[in-house]
Amino acid sequence: MALELLPQSMFKAIDLLPDSNTPVTLFTRHSIRELVDGQGLAGYDLQLTSQGRDLAQAWGAYLIDNTDRVIQHCISSPIQRCVDTAALMIQGADAISVENNTHRIEIIEQGLLVEPGSFVLDIKQAAPYFKKQGAIGFINSFVQKALPGMKHPITGVIDVLELIYNTHPIHRNGLSLAVSHDTILAAIIAVISGRNQVDKSDWPQMMEGLFVWFEGDNFIDSKLKWIWRGQVSELNIREFQKLDD
Repeated sequence: MALELLPQSMFKAIDLLPDSNTPVTLFTRHSIRELVDGQGLAGYDLQLTSQGRDLAQAWGAYLIDNTDRVIQHCISSPIQRCVDTAALMIQGADAISVENNTHRIEIIEQGLLVEPGSFVLDIKQAAPYFKKQGAIGFINSFVQKALPGMKHPITGVIDVLELIYNTHPIHRNGLSLAVSHDTILAAIIAVISGRNQVDKSDWPQMMEGLFVWFEGDNFIDSKLKWIWRGQVSELNIREFQKLDD
């Protein structure tokens, strides 16, 4: 059964979701891809495995079957394994839903969902550190503000959260998908949780993600709520933004 490969934290998250009148976004790492040797650095050409494809489709079906929701919006990193994950999740949802799920996947080209682009100001300065330190080392240096050519961690995270806010569903029963990479998720989770150290155990698994939703009529004055590994947390965006001063 494909869902046996889904991180167990995702099943727990379903039980913690707000009722279906509250729209939510699933901000997720892509499904299972081909493996590569190295420091956790995956090339853009690595594709989903057959297990990964089956898992994405099964997870999409499970989400709709167990949340009484419809996929209203979808954004994705332009990397093919992310686009494929989104498409397969929607395909799985279609097999369950009596309402129409979106079939439009908005490809976010400006780098906000591509590793490590969403946090970079000058790729020429930052890229050597990414290659030298590996994924976990690089993200730790980023959240500790120890790298040249990078945004302030809170600024980088705010940019991604605002993107999610602007593509968040507004109707009841709404679910949005945002498909990205482990480095992006790891950094965001660390920063919004107030941590400046990321360990291997913190690293998002393939097809693991966090559910997010917002309370408020505009982004800067909203309250962010999220579910990650069985825990519901929240922060005020305006107060959070002030921390980068």
